Amino acid sequence: MDLLRKLFAEALGTALLLSVVIGSGVMAERLCGGNTGLALLANALATVGGLYILIEVLGPVSGAHFNPAVSVVMACRGELASAALMPYVAAQLTGAVLGAWLAHAMFDMSLLQFSTKARSGMGQWIAEGVATFGLLLVILRAPAGRVAAMVAAYIGAAYWFTASTSFANPAAVFGRMFSDSFAGIAPTSAPGFVVAEFIGAAAAVGAHRLLSPPPRRTADASSPSSSAARHV
Repeated sequence: MDLLRKLFAEALGTALLLSVVIGSGVMAERLCGGNTGLALLANALATVGGLYILIEVLGPVSGAHFNPAVSVVMACRGELASAALMPYVAAQLTGAVLGAWLAHAMFDMSLLQFSTKARSGMGQWIAEGVATFGLLLVILRAPAGRVAAMVAAYIGAAYWFTASTSFANPAAVFGRMFSDSFAGIAPTSAPGFVVAEFIGAAAAVGAHRLLSPPPRRTADASSPSSSAARHV
C-alpha cells in the first residue's frame, strides 16, 4: 500500500506538472498575439510556480521525482528501492500523457494529437544535457528544506538560458509528444532529447562526487594512537 501511495503521488504530480506546462503554453500563445518571447515568459513563470507547489505538496509522499532521470539517479544512490524504479517510471510516463490530455480538455482541444514541432540538432541536445545536469546537481546539493524553491528557480532560469527551453525530464518529453501546441515536441525529436538528458544526469552525479568532501575514516584500530586511547 505504501508503494501504491507513492506511485499515485508520482502519477498525479507528473500529470499536473504537464498540464501546467502545456496549458500555460496554450494560454500564453493565445493571449500574446504572436509575441513568442512574452509567451515563453508566461510559460516559464507558470511552470516555476506549479513546480514549486507540486514538490512541496507531494515531496513528503514520494520524493516528488516526476522525472525518470531523477528516479534512476536516486535508485543508483540507494535512496529509491530498485524494485520501485520501474513502477515509478511507469507512473511518471502515464501521468505525463494524462496531463497532456487534461490540458487539451481544458482548452477544448482534440485530446488525441501528436506534436509536429521539430526540436533537433546539436545545440538542442547540448542544451538538454546542460539543463538536466543543472537540475540533478541542484537536487543532489540543495540544502534540506530548500529543494523545491531551488529546483523551481533553476528550471525558470533554464527556460531562458538553454536553447531547448529546458525539458530536463524524459517524462516531460514523452507527454509533450502528445500535444501539438506551444510546448510540444515532435516524436522524431524525442530520442535525442532523452539521450542527452540521461547523459546530463550522469554527469551531474560525477560532478556531485567531485564536489563532495571525502568520507571521514575512523582511526585504524591497530594504530598506536587508537591503542593508547583505549587504555586511557
